[in-house]
Amino acid sequence: MNEFELIRQFFQREQAENPHAGVVLGIGDDCALLQPLPDKHLAVSVDTLVADVHFPANADPEQIAERALRVNLSDLAAMGADPLWFTLALTLPDTDEHWLRHFSRGLFRVAREFNCALVGGDTTAGPLSITLQVMGTVTPHLALRRDGASPGDYVLVTHCLGDGAAALAVIQERLQLGAEHEAYLHDRFYRPQPRLQEAALLRGLASAALDISDGLVSDLGHICAASDLAAIIDVESLPLSLAMQAMGDINQARHWALTGGDDYELCFTVAPEKMPDVAMLIAEGKLNASVVGELVPGRGVTCELQGEIFELTRQGYQHFSHE
Repeated sequence: MNEFELIRQFFQREQAENPHAGVVLGIGDDCALLQPLPDKHLAVSVDTLVADVHFPANADPEQIAERALRVNLSDLAAMGADPLWFTLALTLPDTDEHWLRHFSRGLFRVAREFNCALVGGDTTAGPLSITLQVMGTVTPHLALRRDGASPGDYVLVTHCLGDGAAALAVIQERLQLGAEHEAYLHDRFYRPQPRLQEAALLRGLASAALDISDGLVSDLGHICAASDLAAIIDVESLPLSLAMQAMGDINQARHWALTGGDDYELCFTVAPEKMPDVAMLIAEGKLNASVVGELVPGRGVTCELQGEIFELTRQGYQHFSHE
């Protein structure tokens, strides 16, 4: 099977069966022709996932595809953008038709769930890696950026933290839990939920936002750097799932929540005058979020537990680090 047959069989057919708004010309030409919506900014992000770095190479290809697209869509959520399109560059060690059939099945299942269309890409031979570029639109003055925070803003996170690191420990057989907790963590790793609905609610309310991929301390540090501020995290307020609590090691759970990464939850800041609106969304069950700290003048991120400094052995995941 050559490159063009591979594309036609596993990726182009979906486009013909499920046409998508805004796609003037999709897969099959030198470029895709796309028509963004009027009065919108185009949000674009690209990310590469490498086998045995970002996912186990021997994992189920449907799960690999789900994880790959979901973590990229999380970047659009971090900007408050609505998904529209994506491109795929796929490097394969061989053209395994069984693997490709299941990979494309998982990929398009996620694409349909979040209403975005594959509009182009590339395939080549080599060690397995997946590069996805996602594109979406956001109303200009409602984009969730990193540089809009102010001193006194509250720091919040959606849902629970630390599940990504705990899931990896389960997958690598470094952690054993009950079957129900392990199934939950497995799902959190391979099917992370892009917080697009939460991001839509936060447009006009959050002063800054990003998604947590490298750990809360590291990623909140990006908001601090962009906004020229410091942050104080209250470690006791970190939201932990039942699976994390079942570990029986609260210190390890807190470290994973702070620095583990792979959670793909939103970290966002809210000015005091906007907190009643956010609190109402939480009380009504529309937004699952917790206050975990505040922004103050200065630089860096400090973690405190009951008024004392909570020491960390690492700050978060870093590419090319040997930790």
